[in-house]
Amino acid sequence: MGTTLNATFDTRREAEMTVERLVQEHGIDRADVVVAASGDRNTAGVERAGSDTDAGAPGTDARDDAALQGAVIVTVEIDDEATVAKVREAFGEFDAAAVREA
Repeated sequence: MGTTLNATFDTRREAEMTVERLVQEHGIDRADVVVAASGDRNTAGVERAGSDTDAGAPGTDARDDAALQGAVIVTVEIDDEATVAKVREAFGEFDAAAVREA
């Protein structure tokens, strides 16, 4: 029987970096990873990061349109115990605010 881990991230960038680490370096199938808003509204997290910041925007105008409506949740379906440790490590590397086993 598999394990499901959920982690909460403050920024979309942290969530996306975690997914890329899991898929590219640990060989987790992208179909086993779900990224979603923690609530009912679209969100880029609770704080700006990456392309949602002034420095990340092309042009000279500052951005103020990031959808900061709550945290971003990453859920991973895992088939073996060795991979559970790798997923937990990746969550920690990218500052997951909370990690739960579902």
